[in-house]
Amino acid sequence: MSAGVSTQQRQREMAAAVAAAAATSGAGRCRLSKIGASRRPPPARVRVAVRLRPFVDGTAGASDPPCVRGMDSCSLEIANWRNHQETLKYQFDAFYGERSTQQDIYAGSVQPILRHLLEGQNASVLAYGPTGAGKTHTMLGSPEQPGVIPRALMDLLQLTREEGAEGRPWALSVTMSYLEIYQEKVLDLLDSTSGDLVIREDCRGNILIPGLTQKPITSFADFERHFLPASRNRTVGATRLNQRSSRSHAVLLVKVDQRERLAPFRQREGKLYLIDLAGSEDNRRTGNKGLRLKESGAINASLFVLGKVVDALNQGLPRVPYRDSKLTRLLQDSLGGSAHSILIANIAPERHFYLDTVSALNFAARTKEVINRPFTNESLQPHVLGPVKLSQKELLGPPEAKKARGPEEEEIGSAEPMAASASASQKLSPLQKLSSMDPAMLERLLSLDRLLASQGSQGAPLLSTPKRERMVLMKTVEEKDLEIERLKMKQKELEAKVLAQKAEDSKEKENHCPTILRPLLHRTVTVAKPLKKAVVMPLQLIQEQAASPNAEIHILKNKGRKRKVESLDAPEPEEKAEDCWELQISPELLAHGRQKILDLLNEGSARDLRSLQRIGPKKAQLIVGWRELHGPFSQVEDLERVEGITGKQMESFLKANILGLAAGQRCGPS
Repeated sequence: MSAGVSTQQRQREMAAAVAAAAATSGAGRCRLSKIGASRRPPPARVRVAVRLRPFVDGTAGASDPPCVRGMDSCSLEIANWRNHQETLKYQFDAFYGERSTQQDIYAGSVQPILRHLLEGQNASVLAYGPTGAGKTHTMLGSPEQPGVIPRALMDLLQLTREEGAEGRPWALSVTMSYLEIYQEKVLDLLDSTSGDLVIREDCRGNILIPGLTQKPITSFADFERHFLPASRNRTVGATRLNQRSSRSHAVLLVKVDQRERLAPFRQREGKLYLIDLAGSEDNRRTGNKGLRLKESGAINASLFVLGKVVDALNQGLPRVPYRDSKLTRLLQDSLGGSAHSILIANIAPERHFYLDTVSALNFAARTKEVINRPFTNESLQPHVLGPVKLSQKELLGPPEAKKARGPEEEEIGSAEPMAASASASQKLSPLQKLSSMDPAMLERLLSLDRLLASQGSQGAPLLSTPKRERMVLMKTVEEKDLEIERLKMKQKELEAKVLAQKAEDSKEKENHCPTILRPLLHRTVTVAKPLKKAVVMPLQLIQEQAASPNAEIHILKNKGRKRKVESLDAPEPEEKAEDCWELQISPELLAHGRQKILDLLNEGSARDLRSLQRIGPKKAQLIVGWRELHGPFSQVEDLERVEGITGKQMESFLKANILGLAAGQRCGPS
């Protein structure tokens, strides 16, 4: 009884779990459909392989047993430094023991990812481990035992030659770049004079380095010609643990560009990063001083940031510190990005490497949990084919083409047999009739039609399209045809109106009927009135004029002036009176003022002369000097003889000073 109850309860729990999973997946699908985004690329975990190098002859403790032991092809164990009776076990994607060869590592871990480059995806191989663990040997190797880099380039060039051969749909090209990160500086090894380069990110999230040298390679000989001299430019140094220790992180970047030979002329780009990381160093054992100490500090700092990036990715933190180091910024695609990544952790069996080995294994175990999402870097290239040029007859259609033809062509066309026209219409593709569509869409449909015809498809290629697309296409064609018919009808109406108007005009000319013009509206042309000017009279002068009524002193006098007004209706222009003011001075005031000015010119000093209007210091000195040489002035007009006073200025000089004297200004010696 209890067994039956437990079975039923287990079944209910399983059903509930299945329902919850279905609800969760349904909710996820609904959420994606609402967002409208495309399906996310499938995840690809970072694969980790561990390589244990053999004992190095001549090292201390070479006769001691190793601290690391492999259990199988994927797991290993290392002694627990806290409890010597226990061991720490690790499991990875692959484990290569002391007797493993360069071919084993390449064929087992690196070679499978090369095919992703031909799909337009990125891949990266990283060699990680402490200094002296054999990272550079794994990546470069020796002439007798080539490493990962030469083997990968040899196979990749062979693949591109096969895939880019004549008759294949894709044309491939390969370029290489080689750089190092030395003390947080990005240096181009192919061009040692380039200096420190910057790392950028494009709009699609791809990491790039502007100004980095790219060398095209078509064979392995081309690769060796560029790579071997650049490898000598890499910074190396001697320490207690390694005579040729790498003092920088070296990155070999290989790009594979693909271009489709036929429509729709797609483009793909795949990048392969082959990275030889510098090893972490314990300065107490390496004995680094001076420059070596500074170099090891930069190396350890960048590797520490690399560990922080891995931890942030595993914990799902909102900020991943890629920008804290040039190395992690460059590895943004490889860790948590869009690349198929392989980490080859190199460890040493000696006991004095124990702490470094444990640290490298722990980092490799954390890296194994990082998830990347590779995707295909694909884009469309503008059409290489020229635009489709349709003749005027094809654009106008049968009725309009018949009108557009000349009489000779019409006679020739009428003489052609019906059978020839039928065969010509069969040769034409049904898509040729879609001249009213968008030119870009028409060009693409015609190129697709020619491609299907070249492959031997029978019948109308348009009928082989899916039903929904065919219906949409036919509907678009009908709408365009209706719009064209409507425009043609409107054009015919406008042409009929123009012809009718021309006929009426010709009839009027034949009957010699003068054209009756409508009278224009009454419009008068007026001339702008001049501004009225008035002179403000001093109050003292007005009082004097009021006291002596017999004296006729008029400063302003109203003078009527007539002006002509033109009108379109009147045959002759009309005259209209207009008020105008002009300045008039009485003879008595003029004579009195002239006498006072003459007395001032003969008796006044230079200071008194400056009280006159328009007489400055220089002119006053000239007047005094002229009076001493030639005697007193007989009349005011003698001022014309003095330099600086002309006849044109005399009239305005007299009017200004006479008005000033009439206003009661002081005129005479002070």
